[in-house]
Amino acid sequence: MSTAEQHPLRNHRSGQEIECWLTDMDGVLVHENHAIPGAAELIQRWVDTSRRFLVLTNNSIFTPRDLAARLKSSGLEVPEENIWTSALATAQFLKEQVRSSDSGNRAYTIGEAGLTTALHEAGFILTDQDPDFVVLGETRTYSFEAITTAIRLILAGARFIATNPDATGPSKEGPMPATGAIAALITKATGREPYIVGKPNPMMFRSAMNRIDAHSETTAMIGDRMDTDIVAGMEAGLHTVLVLSGITQHDEIAAYPFRPNQVLPSVATLVDLI
Repeated sequence: MSTAEQHPLRNHRSGQEIECWLTDMDGVLVHENHAIPGAAELIQRWVDTSRRFLVLTNNSIFTPRDLAARLKSSGLEVPEENIWTSALATAQFLKEQVRSSDSGNRAYTIGEAGLTTALHEAGFILTDQDPDFVVLGETRTYSFEAITTAIRLILAGARFIATNPDATGPSKEGPMPATGAIAALITKATGREPYIVGKPNPMMFRSAMNRIDAHSETTAMIGDRMDTDIVAGMEAGLHTVLVLSGITQHDEIAAYPFRPNQVLPSVATLVDLI
């Protein structure tokens, strides 16, 4: 079967039937700060046809405004309100936890502006004094002192939350430790596993759908990774589209016990299907 063909699974939904779209960013819309061919046209098609959409990322470092500027420098015009990060999903999750229980709104965070801004806007007080939650996000400058503080606060009773499970992140010099690796260190020291909000937890997709008032029956997820984007989309009940412009390649699909609804070379092919 040609990689340009739609994957012939049951429950296939045509592009015209999809009302709302969720899409990963890196490997789907951009690669190394360059727009992937077809990405600009796809976003414009969504705008022209009044489709609701969100660009999703597990990266919790940047705010939506930062990411919108990054995308614009790559040639993609995506309003910041159309960007949903693991930091925003985490802040929304914790806000709901506070509403539905006797939890307080105090959090100790390890992360950067994307996470701290999201938590502030959700009404949280950021403190190392008797916090209700320890929230671990991504940063390029993990501090041994901050990690030690997190360990002690978790042992004292704070609940352990992580924005995403990614063990490594890219850099110009090569892979570097990311949230998942630091979470494993803290778990080893405390015996406590974090609750992880970002992909592949379908919680992130459900919070994104709530953001744009979408329903799983008429929503699709576009991703480049079988182990995060596709499995989480499937578990959230979405139509899943794997593009081969990023991490997962066509000959790797068979290694997984699940399948996407469609397999396409890139988003350029998808433009003609909507």
